[in-house]
Amino acid sequence: MTETTGMLAPEEVQALFTRADGDYLFARWGRPIVPIVFGVEAQTLAIVKGAVEAVVVLAGHKMAEHDPEIGANLMIFFFRDWQELLEVPNLDQMIEGLQDLVVRLDDAGANQYRVFRFDKDGAIRACFAFIRMDAALDEVPAETIALSQAVQMILLWSDRAFAERSPLAMARGVTVLRPEIASVIAAGYDPVMPAVAQDATHALRLAARAGLRRAEAEAASAGLAAEVAKTHEGTPPAEPDLKVEKDG
Repeated sequence: MTETTGMLAPEEVQALFTRADGDYLFARWGRPIVPIVFGVEAQTLAIVKGAVEAVVVLAGHKMAEHDPEIGANLMIFFFRDWQELLEVPNLDQMIEGLQDLVVRLDDAGANQYRVFRFDKDGAIRACFAFIRMDAALDEVPAETIALSQAVQMILLWSDRAFAERSPLAMARGVTVLRPEIASVIAAGYDPVMPAVAQDATHALRLAARAGLRRAEAEAASAGLAAEVAKTHEGTPPAEPDLKVEKDG
């Protein structure tokens, strides 16, 4: 990260969308986001949906009540054992090779995984987020994992984008979205930027646009945690508390 500006250098932005195989791939949502959450109590449901809405507002994108093609296009599942996914009705019709995927994730000891689907132009049309609540997911408040999941579904980040550093940080005891990541999200949804890009030179434009959106993104990032926490006001602590440990 550039020390003088606190922003990401172009090569750092490029790394956020360069996959392990070396391919550069950027994609944002091409339609309004319609979330549905499974496996949580009402309080946690409100927190997760509040986090999604806050990040969508940051991006300048839209939410909706219904997707005309599949009803809900952002499906977030919380569970205790990967095998539980095999019992979800019709999930095997939406996730190709679900049984093999479950075996692989179970063997790897993964506690989260995301599957994206794309439209004919390559923009995101659906996302399935799976969070297995293992022993490592019992220490941090639910709003932390909710915000993390919302950030990681808003763009098609690299499969190793946040392997070494979380998109979140602590500021005065509050979990916040790192401003430089917020600026990349805002820039990625800027109307002048393409919805899909496979050429690494796109990262140069994205980094430049992120610099222009910096002040706006920093202000939005500062208020993001408050918006998510607002959903939590007046409710007892959600169970179970959650923490991001590793990506599947």
